Amino acid sequence: MEQKTDMESNGYEVIVVGAGAAGMMAAGTAARNGHKVLLLEKMEKSGRKVRITGKGRCNVTNARPPEEFASQVRTNADFFAPAFAEFNNKATIRFFERMGVKLDIERGERVFPRSGKAWDIANALLDYCVENGVKIVYDTQVLEILTVGDRVYGVKYRNKRGFVRQEECSRVIVATGGLSYPATGSTGDGYLFASDLGHTVEPVRPSLTPLRSSHPQVRNMHGLLLKNVRATLYVDNEPIREEFGELGFSERGIEGAVALRLSRDAVDALIDGKSVKIVVDMKPALDEEVLRNRIQREMAELQPEDMFSELLRKLVPRTMVIPLAEELDIHSQTYLRKITPEQIERLIKVLKGMVFPITDYAPFEYAVVTAGGVRCDEVNPYTMESRKVRGLYFAGEVLDLDANTGGYNLQIAFSTGRLAGMLKR
Repeated sequence: MEQKTDMESNGYEVIVVGAGAAGMMAAGTAARNGHKVLLLEKMEKSGRKVRITGKGRCNVTNARPPEEFASQVRTNADFFAPAFAEFNNKATIRFFERMGVKLDIERGERVFPRSGKAWDIANALLDYCVENGVKIVYDTQVLEILTVGDRVYGVKYRNKRGFVRQEECSRVIVATGGLSYPATGSTGDGYLFASDLGHTVEPVRPSLTPLRSSHPQVRNMHGLLLKNVRATLYVDNEPIREEFGELGFSERGIEGAVALRLSRDAVDALIDGKSVKIVVDMKPALDEEVLRNRIQREMAELQPEDMFSELLRKLVPRTMVIPLAEELDIHSQTYLRKITPEQIERLIKVLKGMVFPITDYAPFEYAVVTAGGVRCDEVNPYTMESRKVRGLYFAGEVLDLDANTGGYNLQIAFSTGRLAGMLKR
């Protein structure tokens, strides 16, 4: 049962700020190791962001081998390595299964709860805290981390009744998340705490976020999902990154796993004022000659009085027919007998490389994670303790650590949270 009463001074040794994935893992671990732990959460319940991840299914981790996993960490992978070694993806799977959550490994080695419910993961983390004696207080916002000299001695907070109080302790773990999905409580508090205490905060920006395009056909492609495509990101007309998989289109922008993975580099390039575009190969398994032969076979099976749209329906999803015809500047109801060889060559070129100029990116409200954060070289990678303030620890998204989509970012939260909670008495 979630505890919602205000706390009284009880000689807490550890205060954890933020009851998300990293915070609950840190709090439960510290309490299990014999510490008296207080977990403060400004929202009305724990794990708000965990409960909506993976479209409500929660991609818990990724089961890839360590070297492959490390290649998916985009920032400060070397810093993350000790935390992952202490509590890796296999340990995460064992942890949740011991907490009673059955897991399945799906395509791309992504790990999900068998129930398909993210709530099971959030509730398991909460149970881990409660069973180990963590005192959890909700609707309570930490305002300041208190220090004397270079050492932590407590926190100042505002309780649910609006009164400002303080609680003393010798260790504080900051696990406040980033800025993505701010409605879940991730509003950048940890960056302010860190900055106030002398830490450098690398500029934060959305990562794994939809990308906005000026292509005139995008508005006609909302709801379209292209599968098994290859997309190449170009920055100042130079190919930077290539991804294979699903590409989706919505009112938020170009999304899907492929676009989200490309967005990390695209956002940085846009911020730097560079030109950005994505070139989409809708038929990556076919070279131009094989594709040309296929189109000829498809046309041979149709009648001269059939419409151009009939040919396109054999090549792309139905909702892509009109946008593709518009891109080619050929009316979809044009008779096939009127289609010229030059127009077929243009069709081949577009199928193998439709160009989407990228002009902007979706804000933090739609970003899966936040790039940037507390500089990792100012944190001990073997303990997660600040190198500037004794007794101050960081875990999760508040750090300058982010990875590709596919379960990697939650693993970062679990690994760094676990390590931060491994406090010596």
